[in-house]
Amino acid sequence: MIPAILGLAGETLADDERALFREAEPAGFILFSRNCRTRGQVRRLTDALRETAGRGDVPILIDQEGGRVKRLEPPEWPAFPAAARFAELYRKAPISAIEAARAHGEALAVTLAEVGINVDCLPVLDLLRPDTDAVIGDRALGDEPMQVAALGRAILDGLESGGVCGVVKHMPGHGRAGADSHVELPVVDAGEKALAADLAPFRALRDAAMGMVAHILYPVWDSERCASLSPAIVEEVIRGRIGFAGLLMSDDIGMAALSGPLPARAQAVVAAGCDLVLHGSGRIEESEAVASALRQVSEASRSRLDRAMGRIAGKASTRGYQALAAKRDSLLAYA
Repeated sequence: MIPAILGLAGETLADDERALFREAEPAGFILFSRNCRTRGQVRRLTDALRETAGRGDVPILIDQEGGRVKRLEPPEWPAFPAAARFAELYRKAPISAIEAARAHGEALAVTLAEVGINVDCLPVLDLLRPDTDAVIGDRALGDEPMQVAALGRAILDGLESGGVCGVVKHMPGHGRAGADSHVELPVVDAGEKALAADLAPFRALRDAAMGMVAHILYPVWDSERCASLSPAIVEEVIRGRIGFAGLLMSDDIGMAALSGPLPARAQAVVAAGCDLVLHGSGRIEESEAVASALRQVSEASRSRLDRAMGRIAGKASTRGYQALAAKRDSLLAYA
């Protein structure tokens, strides 16, 4: 098994993809809108990925947050509210907001588990600030660490109760970034004292099964390498100060915040201490290049992966989507 999560091109698994995945044995896969058309089609695709991997618990990821970040789209799948709705309710009724967020997570899990998806890249724990780039915007759960942690915990718990593993992101905090890391490298010039607030939600949820590292430069910690490529940030800040012991993946290495050939990016992510490299373009030549650059996953990373997937083994929601959505929406009506 190589330490990579790879994407695929279309709605079915192509022969060249199947051959690559069987030979390279990526740790997991990630789906995007291009891969998702109908419930039956996605279920057949995830079944094919599991058969190819030879692992019933292979992680199959998706970004299904609610609001504008969705890969399973209406009318085939229900629309989900953005994180900002829960933040708005929290200011009026914190307990109701937490219950709504938990129902939200479980409702998401029901829709994902139905089609064989077992990992959702959610919750976003970045603090909302006046200068936060729009790429985060209404995806944030608020501007106060305790609120963000409480709502994030509720979403994680809801996902897990439905048999889906959540991913806390974007470590060590994207809220102060004034640029979108999809298009350029953001630089956060804040000092230690200011950044302590950004770390707080992640510290509160440091027992999460999975986390994602941002492509952002924090000169106070490393003046040359962004977080995903920095051993200092991964080991001293994320593993050390935050205390995160779960599976750690990079944000997508195809994003423009990084430079250089994809194989070098992949190797740098692993050298920095991340357990897995995420690359989701689905272009077979890029997937082959990334796979060829990586050695076998370390024992420590494999152990973290097994623990993460073990936390959701055998779990499934006892409530249907309609009941969960009705509970969430009735609570949000008070916002």
